[in-house]
Amino acid sequence: MNVTRSIQILIALAVMALLWVGLDGRHALRLLMRADPIWLTAAAVALTVQTVLSAMRWRLTAQQLGQAIPLTRAVGEYYLAQVVNQSLPGGVLGDAGRAVRARHQAGLRRAGAAVAIERLAGQVALFLVLAAGALVVTLMPGGLTLPSWVMGLIGALLSVAVIVVLAVGGAGQLPGRAGAVARDLRNALRVTLLAPGALPRQAALNLSITGANLSAFAFCAAATGTMMTPVETAVLVPLILLTMILPLTVSGWGLREGAAAGLFPLIGASAQAGLAASLAFGLVFLASSLPGLLVLLAQRRDIRPIPAAIQADP
Repeated sequence: MNVTRSIQILIALAVMALLWVGLDGRHALRLLMRADPIWLTAAAVALTVQTVLSAMRWRLTAQQLGQAIPLTRAVGEYYLAQVVNQSLPGGVLGDAGRAVRARHQAGLRRAGAAVAIERLAGQVALFLVLAAGALVVTLMPGGLTLPSWVMGLIGALLSVAVIVVLAVGGAGQLPGRAGAVARDLRNALRVTLLAPGALPRQAALNLSITGANLSAFAFCAAATGTMMTPVETAVLVPLILLTMILPLTVSGWGLREGAAAGLFPLIGASAQAGLAASLAFGLVFLASSLPGLLVLLAQRRDIRPIPAAIQADP
């Protein structure tokens, strides 16, 4: 384990310790221990659906780049990537491995592009749901009331997303290698996401995946005693889940709980309820990715060394 990973683990532990001490962690633990198993099961089902649909999205994206991946293999690889992402700091090492193992048919460059674009599409869908929720809150007063700092945060996130899109589009005009890379990326995005044969399926998959992800968190909140409306889920849960992409801790642990504790009071719930809901989500997510261990064991059996007696020439 290198220094960076050690620091990420220490940050996660430190944040969790601060939350435990500052927010009465025992109360959050009591809420978690009394969690409704029916709602937790619903969350696990939603996360399982999300994984299968995500594998289908990766398969579609790779297909648009000339790479054929069987559905069963795509699902298995996605589970394996989730296990690695949940276990190691950074949250992307599993996806990098997914690209490496899928490189043989189309090369590492295209395999890596398929994985990167597939993950990017998921973040774009999350941003779009967040923007739609913020628009509903703004145009329909009397429901969820957000303080100015939350609206400012949402505005900043959406502004950054727009700037990134414009930067990718404008970078294609640059000379040399930078411009060529930008043009290749722009062409890959157009082929995989915007082509007439791909756009409807990508839109349906991404909205379904995002809906399953947000629903899973809302189900965990319900399990620990907090019922969230669709608008509350669309606005607050993306802000909570976006912390998981920050490479500061292991799979967002600590950051996600802190965000939930800070945002749940906006819907009349306690910070402890937010902490409990986020802990429940993290544990259910971890449990739902366990089939990836079976994939890992199966792959290890496939590559086990051949006994010396069999290797020897007759």
